Amino acid sequence: MLSMLILAGASGVSPIVFQLAIFVLAIFVGYYVVWSVTPALHTPLMAVTNAISSVIIVGALVAVAAGVGSGSGISTWTGALAVALCAVNIFGGFLVTQRMLAMYKKKEKKGAGQ
Repeated sequence: MLSMLILAGASGVSPIVFQLAIFVLAIFVGYYVVWSVTPALHTPLMAVTNAISSVIIVGALVAVAAGVGSGSGISTWTGALAVALCAVNIFGGFLVTQRMLAMYKKKEKKGAGQ
């Protein structure tokens, strides 16, 4: 609790209000960052997002293992949900990236005899 007060500047601001303000600011910054990306950068950024999801899935697997080891049901179920959502995000991201890269490939010309 003391560390939260230190993060809040020890000014008597509730840690919940402080964290909520940071969350709202992150939403606005994320919105403007995502919508200002040009279409040419979409594919590389999608690849980076897949890499981030790959790191997140490791943390989700750790949460599942910790829940199973300690007998905590909530940790196990939320970790399993996080693993499922990360897996969907990773595989879906790779499919979208492959589809976008396929749009940039030159199509083969068919010969006259075919």
